[in-house]
Amino acid sequence: MSEGVARTRGVVLLGVDGHVIGVEAHVSIGVSGFSVVGMADKLVGEARDRCRSAVLNSRLEWPGPKNTVGLSPAELPKRGPTLDLAIALALLAASGQAPRDAVAELVVVGELGLDGRVRPVRGALVAALAARSAGARRIVVPRANVQEASLVPGIEVVGVRTLAGAVALVRGDDVPDVELDDSGDDAAPLSQPPAVPDLADVRGQHAARAALELAAAGGHHLAMTGPPGVGKTMLAERLPGLLPPLDEQASLEVTAIHSVAGRLEGGRLITVPPFESPHHTATHAAMVGGGSGVARIGLVSLAHRGVLFLDEAPEFDSNALDALRQPLESGEMVVSRSAFTVRFPARFHLVLAMNPCPCGRGGGLAGPGAPVCTCSPVQRRRYLSRISGPLLDRVDLRVLLVRPTLADLEFGVSTAEPTAAVAARVLEARERAARRYAGTPWRVNADVPGPVVRRRFGLDPEAGAPLSDALSRGVVSARGADRVVRVAWTVADLAGRDRPSRADVGAALLHRDGGSLWAA
Repeated sequence: MSEGVARTRGVVLLGVDGHVIGVEAHVSIGVSGFSVVGMADKLVGEARDRCRSAVLNSRLEWPGPKNTVGLSPAELPKRGPTLDLAIALALLAASGQAPRDAVAELVVVGELGLDGRVRPVRGALVAALAARSAGARRIVVPRANVQEASLVPGIEVVGVRTLAGAVALVRGDDVPDVELDDSGDDAAPLSQPPAVPDLADVRGQHAARAALELAAAGGHHLAMTGPPGVGKTMLAERLPGLLPPLDEQASLEVTAIHSVAGRLEGGRLITVPPFESPHHTATHAAMVGGGSGVARIGLVSLAHRGVLFLDEAPEFDSNALDALRQPLESGEMVVSRSAFTVRFPARFHLVLAMNPCPCGRGGGLAGPGAPVCTCSPVQRRRYLSRISGPLLDRVDLRVLLVRPTLADLEFGVSTAEPTAAVAARVLEARERAARRYAGTPWRVNADVPGPVVRRRFGLDPEAGAPLSDALSRGVVSARGADRVVRVAWTVADLAGRDRPSRADVGAALLHRDGGSLWAA
């Protein structure tokens, strides 16, 4: 048994970012022991037992008696089992069972099973991105993660099923055909993305359909209120179909997030805007990310570049709702801990849906002949106040939905516009906005900061007269005025106009007000 130090590289995840770290192994003669240094958590420390069993069951010799593994940089937190394979290869190289030079050239990720199997890990796509950024030419991943890691161009991806196969790879030998039960080892077969529901299924609700189109065209947030069964959920579910497909950069961002969260199926690149609809019992940490010790991805990040739909919004925890204010403004969620700070991307369409009161029959929205509302004025105010003013002020579009009539339902063949027709108009409006914002970091109207809106994309005096009047009467706040201007630009983009007109500003104010229930 030789004695010495060997090095390789692994990847650790911090938030949705991957960090290439150095993995050093020292095999020496001395008192028997195994230690891992470099701010490793319990799962990394348990690599000793997983690596030992995997080495012995791969018909290799366990180095020893004294083994020390160093992870650098030491101040970076290391969590999870993704370093198992890197630690095992470094130990085998330090003991002379694998060539040190070949091992040192690699970036290695993978969890080891006790039988020597290399199990799939979360965040293989992020690991490949980090390895490429670090200048690595080759990354070794579990065979089940090859398809996912191969989504990253510019780096060679090699998949291994077993530790013995990884050792044969660095030795330059033929990879042995190890007889193992491979059931569930490979990535799931590719499945077709789910069909997007058609907007033509929504009967009536013309005002809400118009608001949905505005939300898609300008990247605006939307709030809907109405009695149960009027189509609030149906409308929200059809918003992703109106959004343009994700471009290459956005697809990589969204796919990386879902990879780290363990929700990527089949290693497929996500090209359709995601849709997240959590239950109202979702906690603060589940909504925005975080948790004790480990900063986990929240729903706002899983909805990145897509839609976050909160049905029965007043039933959500008030702290969870107010935590949305930061990502709505900045497009990211910052989670700070004593040892680290992580930033989660969180640029999404927020769609709120709620009833007009606890019983759902208030506000005169249920239609004539409907059961009378049984809620007291105090109950109604308390229910509506669960959506805080600062959060509601960040919502650009507000719409009231009334119960449709029999004529609105249009039993038989629908004459309503399908998703494809509306999506085409949305795409044209977005292209118009993108040309206007060429050379800037923004592509949709909702992303433009308020000072920039006022300085470079303000309204003509005649067009801005309705907004000036609304400001003087206190109907909108200063932040709300910026949002009205953004919506007015979206109305103009959909109409094919170069600048918002007085009518466009009036339409934006109407969508901002949304009726007395949403007045702010």
